[in-house]
Amino acid sequence: MDAEVIVVGAGHNGLICAAYLARSGFDVLLVENRPSIGGCASTVEELGARFNICNCDHTLIRAMPTIEELDLVSHGLEYLENDASNVNAFYDGGDPWLMFLDSERTLDGLRAAYPSQVDGYRRYLADALPVAELVLQLARTKPTAGRLAGRAITGRSPSAAARLLEWSRRSVDDVFAQYFSDWHVTMPAISVGPTVWGVPPDTPGTGLAALGYASRHLVKTGRPKGGSGALTDAVGASLVAAGGQVRCDSWVERLLVRDGTVEGVALTDGTRLEAPVVVAACDPQRVFLDWLDETPAAARRLVERWRARPVFDGYESKVDAVVRDLPVHGGTEALADRHPGVDLLGPTTVVSPSRAELGEAHRLRGLGRVAEHPTLLFNMPSVTDPTMKGGSGRHILSLEVLFTPYAVEGGWPNSPEPARWLQVWGSLMEPGAEALVEDWRSMTPDIYERDFAMHRGHTPAFAGSPLSTLVGRQPELTRYRTPIDGLYLSGAATHPGAGLLRQCLAANFD
Repeated sequence: MDAEVIVVGAGHNGLICAAYLARSGFDVLLVENRPSIGGCASTVEELGARFNICNCDHTLIRAMPTIEELDLVSHGLEYLENDASNVNAFYDGGDPWLMFLDSERTLDGLRAAYPSQVDGYRRYLADALPVAELVLQLARTKPTAGRLAGRAITGRSPSAAARLLEWSRRSVDDVFAQYFSDWHVTMPAISVGPTVWGVPPDTPGTGLAALGYASRHLVKTGRPKGGSGALTDAVGASLVAAGGQVRCDSWVERLLVRDGTVEGVALTDGTRLEAPVVVAACDPQRVFLDWLDETPAAARRLVERWRARPVFDGYESKVDAVVRDLPVHGGTEALADRHPGVDLLGPTTVVSPSRAELGEAHRLRGLGRVAEHPTLLFNMPSVTDPTMKGGSGRHILSLEVLFTPYAVEGGWPNSPEPARWLQVWGSLMEPGAEALVEDWRSMTPDIYERDFAMHRGHTPAFAGSPLSTLVGRQPELTRYRTPIDGLYLSGAATHPGAGLLRQCLAANFD
């Protein structure tokens, strides 16, 4: 036997799961196909600088006990913070506004930019803050019906649980319509909610995206010093310190199953790794459809259900660039007057299209095309964290782009799109910004598939409602157990989703 537990996938969720298990006394082996740990939370060195694979704003992990329980500070984790959480900007020249942890500072800015929306924002906070607090409580709770129900019943607001269930069934459009009448106030939350999820904002079940603003008033956004990979490096160090093992450059080809019971995994090089428990911290659909030579009788219904699920395409891309000097935000004179001294380049700027443009972006994505005005999220990590600078003190730009189809017209290697995104970014800055770019690289859905084993470049996420979690629907996602004895799931697509949240796997082995 090679270990008591094999965890497959060393992204942030697999690392956290493995570290908790190791610190609970299990002999753990973490298996990763890439040469290093961290997955899409990694920070890599390229073009003479340091880049985060994905945009790096950490919020929910800072509200969880994970950092303390895994002793991550002693393993080098340090968070840096910007004064503003993010800058909300628009293609149509609408007045930009800032989001702060302090709701009154946010309201002061809205009062100057969109005065008719201030009363609605106050009503929104009165309703949303108790729900957001309850969601944080539930995220810290092992997902069993008794414990989740207990948290909901003993929440600070008697109506919070009812509103949580109500909003979870509705669309974010429906929820926001109760409070706001100007899309310049609602679209930033949609841009980092349903747009990131790949669905339109009028889709039923997206209503909890309305909690985005409330959560930013409860938990301060931060970034690990040294890049997002500093988090996963610290978790990896915690795992090893607890006696866990890490094996990279190891591709899992299939599960070893006998008589309905897991016995380990087989690698593409023919190696067999044996353990009575396997935790798959990767795409469950690929696990059930690609890793089973023969489906045990007890799992046939589950496998057929996963076979019938649609296969989704990735739709996010990213451009990383090295710039010789700092650019200047365009049209932000009013922001500088309202919030003197507040840095506008460090925090993430969310550039939202209009509602009509967002609808067109969804349509064009299905045709293999990118909208003229895609949703953008950009920042300059080296402003907040000088350790991210490139050679000769050059700054870096992080530019995330939605929607970018998996199968673009003409194929990604020949596509002019990534260069165009830099032009779009430059058009939002003061003249001359694009000329500051010395070198750049792009991450498109095909590269995420090739380098990070993300099927068709897609990141699975938990899509179940609070009610489905409460009653344990899809137990392989909400309770982590599967009908195959010894096989568990963690991370991608499981509760609490793809976010940086505490995984409760260890409790399942008690």
